[in-house]
Amino acid sequence: MVSMRWEAQRLDVEDTSALPGMPSIRGLLRSVQVPEFPGLTFHEVRAKSALNAVPGDSSMPFPYTINPYRGCSHACAYCYARRTHEWLDFDSGRDFDTQVVVKTNLVDVLRKELTRPSWQREHVALGTNTDPYQRAEGRYRLMPGVIEALADSGTPFSVLTKGTLLRRDVPLLAQAAQQVPVGLGISMAIWDDDLHAALEPGVPSPRARLDLVRALTDAGLPCGVFLAPVLPGLTDDEASLDAALGAIAAAGATGVTVIPLHLRPGAREWFMAWLAGAHPALVPRYERLYARRAYVPAEYRAWLSRRVAPLLTRHGLDRRSSGAARQADGPIATGVPGDEEIGFPNGSLPTRGLPGVEPPGTRRPAPPKDIPEQLSLL
Repeated sequence: MVSMRWEAQRLDVEDTSALPGMPSIRGLLRSVQVPEFPGLTFHEVRAKSALNAVPGDSSMPFPYTINPYRGCSHACAYCYARRTHEWLDFDSGRDFDTQVVVKTNLVDVLRKELTRPSWQREHVALGTNTDPYQRAEGRYRLMPGVIEALADSGTPFSVLTKGTLLRRDVPLLAQAAQQVPVGLGISMAIWDDDLHAALEPGVPSPRARLDLVRALTDAGLPCGVFLAPVLPGLTDDEASLDAALGAIAAAGATGVTVIPLHLRPGAREWFMAWLAGAHPALVPRYERLYARRAYVPAEYRAWLSRRVAPLLTRHGLDRRSSGAARQADGPIATGVPGDEEIGFPNGSLPTRGLPGVEPPGTRRPAPPKDIPEQLSLL
């Protein structure tokens, strides 16, 4: 039985037939494989809705989301959105990486929803389940229509992505920012080439994403960076963190949020299988760190906080410093509630990512015990 919180994401349509041998995906029109995207299958569907209402008891700093795609060709082994694919009768491993559901009528549905008298122009977040700028976007080009629809309706929005395809839409985003508040965040976690290839094989290189940060800030758009996830024993040494934060500052980021790895069911199995093969000596440590829950214990967060704080100051990423990469003026989001970001004095991070999400004066709710799968960011 499908959970009620998933009702807004059901893919209903008049034609409910599925292709022979395929899972019963509501609204399936056809499944295609094209030479330009080897190894990927696109399941084109007609969605009943575009705007997904965040559950009222959620502490997410936005009330609505849009997810153009389900599944993600970035293929990040640590992605905690993996388990969402099981609701479509796919597995959370290889299927999540290669079976991508595309809401082909998304823009038309969205425009209709935005014209409803009941629409209050509340903030809409993109990139909360799977990446809106993954490879499928190069074929289907849904995001330009989404951006234009939101801006034309006076609806503020934010985008979180690892996809450098966003660069195609920089002029459109700059135009939208003249109409509504726009928040942009780029996620990057791994700087070692071999580790990057092993854990996030479909993601553009860190250098390419840093170039995207620069392109956005050069266009006058505030752009925060999520240094996430930090991987215990793999990317949490001082040299790695120093190199990452230095590169982020040099790219002109307007804020940074540091988030340690968390392992939810679906991602846990996929990541731990990789770890056992690539770094078996680290398996006992991870089993201890994540023995009771998906998040690292408070002791690790405190240790990482002490390690990161002076590096942020060194690179001008601490908001108390006078560095060029300070946080942008105006309202900002605090990252992902529930991800248990590294703690700093007074309970805040020196600088934070994704400007433009929270209205002025918004108090951040306490982190929830759990995060709905459809709201995962990374």
